[in-house]
Amino acid sequence: MTTIAGQRSDQPTPDAGPGTRWWPRIWPPIASIGVALALWWAATSMLCAPQSLLRQTAPQHVLRALTDLAGRGVLVSDATVSLYRLLIGLLIAALVGIPAGLLIGLSRTAERAASPLVAFLRMISPLSWTPITVAVFGIGSQPVIFLIAVAAVWPVLLGTVAGVHAIDPGFLHVARSLHASRFEQLTAVVLPAVRGQVQNGLRLALGIAWVVLVPAEMLGVRSGLGYQILNARDQLAYDQVVAVIVVIGILGYLLDLAARLLLAPRRTAQS
Repeated sequence: MTTIAGQRSDQPTPDAGPGTRWWPRIWPPIASIGVALALWWAATSMLCAPQSLLRQTAPQHVLRALTDLAGRGVLVSDATVSLYRLLIGLLIAALVGIPAGLLIGLSRTAERAASPLVAFLRMISPLSWTPITVAVFGIGSQPVIFLIAVAAVWPVLLGTVAGVHAIDPGFLHVARSLHASRFEQLTAVVLPAVRGQVQNGLRLALGIAWVVLVPAEMLGVRSGLGYQILNARDQLAYDQVVAVIVVIGILGYLLDLAARLLLAPRRTAQS
C-alpha cells in the first residue's frame, strides 16, 4: 500500500536518536528517587516539631554525616568487615545447603527423613539462636557468621531440592541405560540441570543474609555496620544512624545487582 507521496506506509520508521533510547528507561527511577527525597525532606524539616530529634535525620544533615563518616574512614572499614562476614556466612550456607539439597532431592528415604526437620528448623528465626551462639562462640565475628549461615542455608537447600525434582526422569533413565555411574549421573545430568535453581536460591539467600547481618552485628561486636548504628545511637547522633542505614540500603542494592548479573542464566547466541 502506497501513500499519496508514493512511499510505502509499511516501511519502518527511522530509529530514534541515542538520547531517546535511554531516557524512557531512566526517568522513572530518577523521578521516584526525587519524590522520595522530597517527602523525606518535608517529613523531617517541615512537619516535625522544631525540638524533635527527627530533624537530625533530614537529608541535608544525613549527607553531612555521610561525608564526615567517610572522611574518618569509618564507613569503609565497617562495610569491609560486614561484607567479609556476609561472604563467609554465604559460603558456609552453600557448602552445607547444596550437598544436603542434592541428597534430599535424589534419595526418597533421605527426603522422608529430613522433611520434618527441615520444615521445623527453617521456621525458627535465626536470631533466636543468638543466646546459644554467643555462649558457644563467644563475642566476635564467629556468632555473626553462624547466624548468617543459619539464615541463608534454607533458600540454598530448598532451591537445590526443587531443581533436582524438576529434572526430567528421562534424562536419568538415558544415563542409566548408558551404564553411567552415580558420579557420572551427578556431574553430567544432575548438576547442570539444577544450576538455575541453585542460582536462584543463592540470590534469595544473599538477600536474607544481608537482612540478618545488621541485627546480628548489634550483639556485642565492635565493628560492622550494625555496630556503627548502635554506636551512633548511643551518641544521640541520629543523622549518623540514618547515614549508615542509607549505606546499608545502597550496598544491599549493589549486592543484589551483582547477584543478578553473576547468577543470571547465560543465554547462548543463536546462529
